[in-house]
Amino acid sequence: MKICTHLFGILSLSAILLLAGCGLNNNTASTNGGNASVTPSNAAEATSTPSAEKLKVKTSFYPIYEFTRNVAGDLADVENLVPAGVEPHDWEPTPQDMTGITDADVLIYNGAGMEGWIEQVLDSAGDHLIAVEASKGIEMMEGSEEEHEEEDDHAVEEEHDHGELDPHVWLSPRLAIQEVRNIEVALAKAAPQHADAFKANADAYVTKLEILDQDFRDELKDTLRKDFITQHAAFGYLAKEYGLTQVPIAGLSPEQEPSAAQMAEVVKFAKDHNVKTIFFETLVSSKVADTIAAEIGAKSAVLNPVEGLTEEDISNNLDYVVVMKQNLESLKTALNE
Repeated sequence: MKICTHLFGILSLSAILLLAGCGLNNNTASTNGGNASVTPSNAAEATSTPSAEKLKVKTSFYPIYEFTRNVAGDLADVENLVPAGVEPHDWEPTPQDMTGITDADVLIYNGAGMEGWIEQVLDSAGDHLIAVEASKGIEMMEGSEEEHEEEDDHAVEEEHDHGELDPHVWLSPRLAIQEVRNIEVALAKAAPQHADAFKANADAYVTKLEILDQDFRDELKDTLRKDFITQHAAFGYLAKEYGLTQVPIAGLSPEQEPSAAQMAEVVKFAKDHNVKTIFFETLVSSKVADTIAAEIGAKSAVLNPVEGLTEEDISNNLDYVVVMKQNLESLKTALNE
């Protein structure tokens, strides 16, 4: 009798262990999405995400972000430093921004004095960071150079706070192409295994920019006038590329207030040349342009330096190409008045 009881205990214990083993297998399958055939090595592969292999890229402000995003495609996590709706000229990185830059693989910036903070960042970043000046190799315009093609006593002298160079190269689609190519080279250096993909992405985006460039050439070559007044001296490269004359109210910084003498000179120029539109821009106050427009009986309109998108722009799916097409329409209208 004792032997039977002992034998029954052994069988019961075996059954419990067998059931426990089955339960363990069921739990493992559930953890792996219900697939009982997942091995430890397969599970490790299943939990590794493509994002773990992506480049971490920081960009300085909107146009550089847009160019980089199009070249990188889904092979990099691209994050912009300047937030939406913030004017980038006087933006400074926070300690949190500095940490993010230090953790990145690549930092892409415009250069030519646009990012006054860049030297501080590069001095503190680690050797692993690949820093790329997107405007490298582009022939820069002097910031103090007169934008006017006419020999006119009413030309407005500019005062600048960006140093010697005008950084606004992205406003010429042809020069934007050069920035895109510089970004392509940088990403290929950081991830050579994806060089072909970066080139294909860059080629596709450059095609869009080439079409945009041709649209500007075709639609601005026969306008009735060639001069335009803008609140911010951001359009020198665009004007030079397409045979126009930029007459800026103030200098390279949109926050710069023109002197009374500068205002008077622009008003006189506008009256003498029968200017009917004064351009202002997004992200900054339009009061200076509005004041001059009211003085001469003209209207004011937006000419966007594409230095940043607002939250509304983003919600409306605007991007560099779309905004530049809007600029083309605004210029075409004003130059044919």
